[in-house]
Amino acid sequence: MQAKIYESIGGNSTKDYCQTKFKVYLYGGQVTSWKNAHGEELLFVSSKASFRPPRAIRGGIPICFPQLKSTGSLEQYGFARNRIWSIDLDPPPSPSDISHKAYVDLILTHSEEDMKIWPHRYDCRLRVALGPTGDLMLTSRIRNTNTDGKSFTFRFAYQTYFFVTDISEVRVEGLETLDYLDNLKNGERFTEQEDAITFESEVDKVYLSTPTKIAILDHERKRTFELRKDGLPDAVVWNPWDKKAKSMADFGDNEYMHMLCVEAACVEEPITLKPGEEWKGRQEISAVPSSYCSEQLDPLRLLLRG
Repeated sequence: MQAKIYESIGGNSTKDYCQTKFKVYLYGGQVTSWKNAHGEELLFVSSKASFRPPRAIRGGIPICFPQLKSTGSLEQYGFARNRIWSIDLDPPPSPSDISHKAYVDLILTHSEEDMKIWPHRYDCRLRVALGPTGDLMLTSRIRNTNTDGKSFTFRFAYQTYFFVTDISEVRVEGLETLDYLDNLKNGERFTEQEDAITFESEVDKVYLSTPTKIAILDHERKRTFELRKDGLPDAVVWNPWDKKAKSMADFGDNEYMHMLCVEAACVEEPITLKPGEEWKGRQEISAVPSSYCSEQLDPLRLLLRG
């Protein structure tokens, strides 16, 4: 099936391949939908999400750049998710074009307004692509285009909202024994003691120096999300739980039960680019049937597959 792009007044592009589809909004350069061949939605977007400025879209895969949380003077997750991106008509060549059966290239560049709050020139490119088996791949390239000889430093994350059936029946594997920063305890550093991460209350943790593969298991749906990443050493795990969910204007009171953020990120050590230098980060996610029939899981096999 030949891939098509559809651009609507709402500013989104939809691509499909073998009935697997994704949707990208030019607002925020944000993926807001990823459906498998059965038409099942794999990403969470709140029913209360706003799809126009100034509020960021609550759900999908927001692009967080150039700041995360309160690590700088900008708004909490930077400004990239609150800007209108453009279709990139002259993207850099990619050796993986052959395997990308459907893709779209977007670009965000500096504006005079943004330079008042972050005085740097840059090109931020994003390719969103479907692999041959329907995997969703995001590749970002950020280049320093300053003409004054100045370097700049930034942080970055793909803030992926996974749709899950019941958060109490979800576990994350691949982060055990790692150090993490607990944002609910003023960023204090701890070491993960559990064999797998499960959810009984609010969670907001930054796992450090993580492996390139992480598994998110939805026990009730018998589905496993596999996240692979390059250039993004850390991973954020977040669920607001009931109390915080009720305090969020763009989030349903009970929607916390059906979502989980696992974010491929660069948090602890920011990235510094000199003029002309480029950074590249990549995330690939797939959804496969879970290979277990009981409570007993084989995390090693899950993390080594592919």
